[in-house]
Amino acid sequence: MKIAVLFGGTSAERDVSVASGAQVVKALLEAGHDVLAVDTAMGVLGDAEQRKLLDTGVAPTPPKREELALLCSDARSLTQAAGIRDADVIFLALHGGTGEDGTIQAFLDLAGIAYTGSGHSGSANAMDKDVSKHLFRSAGVLTPDWIMAPISSVEVIRHLGMPLAVKPSKQGSSIGLTIVKQIEQLDAAVQFAYQYDDEVMIEQFIAGRELTIGVLNGQALAVGEIITKSSDVFDYESKYQVGGAEEIFPADLTSEQTKTVQELALKAHRALKLRDYSRVDFRMDACGVFYCLEVNTLPGMTSASLLPQSAQALGISFPQLCDHICRLAMERHQKRRSN
Repeated sequence: MKIAVLFGGTSAERDVSVASGAQVVKALLEAGHDVLAVDTAMGVLGDAEQRKLLDTGVAPTPPKREELALLCSDARSLTQAAGIRDADVIFLALHGGTGEDGTIQAFLDLAGIAYTGSGHSGSANAMDKDVSKHLFRSAGVLTPDWIMAPISSVEVIRHLGMPLAVKPSKQGSSIGLTIVKQIEQLDAAVQFAYQYDDEVMIEQFIAGRELTIGVLNGQALAVGEIITKSSDVFDYESKYQVGGAEEIFPADLTSEQTKTVQELALKAHRALKLRDYSRVDFRMDACGVFYCLEVNTLPGMTSASLLPQSAQALGISFPQLCDHICRLAMERHQKRRSN
């Protein structure tokens, strides 16, 4: 297949997306495909540009807004990217922003171009944490209680107690996240989250074990556990810096616990109207109760990322995973064209 890998872009998760794009390109080449690397902010990359950009690692902090603004001002339209329309399928290795909120998915749908992952409505559902939590509850999947800002500290304490997780409603990679342990910290945490989104969620913090489950083609993959080393939560630095966390696949759970959380992951995936693949994140409290935190429609896609590890634990290599995701998109596109 001829596959165009879209990555980079202008969201706060740009560095993470570049890291995903680098390894997806390599994996698809290993699988025998003809691959085109496309940064949605810079256009199709030549060989030298590709080597320079795709060898860049993830910095300890997200790119500054000023840096992203420069990229936005210089961004080329996807329609100008040579080879996009000639590709059999677009592999979306984008994270956050318009790459994950359904905007690019809607554009590709209108253009009649095959692409990997969920459609525009499912992507929008998952990206908006407020919307997704309502859908979790409607499907019988527990999720921590929450309130949307602005709201008084008195009301927050009355409804949620302490501690709290304050986060942008439409952002990934724990960008803009603060764990609030004293009510005096709340206002600053809310203002920090507003730097990354115009909607801010204040959520009950669930102490316990951090779990994650990959979903692929309607099946739950291996359950993993994340043990952070440098923070109380799996924040941006813990996610992307060496030694930030230990990731264990499969997690040390009973067979009953594994089955339960896998079933909940599939319920959450379906509740958001997702397709092909996702990664579902949970907290398990001291009583063994599972709370769904969020679902990632375009999770990290390096060989060491959580979804690929979830697949690898079941014997699915990274090139096989990338190839399978592309073939799911192609099959769906061909079926749609034949109807």
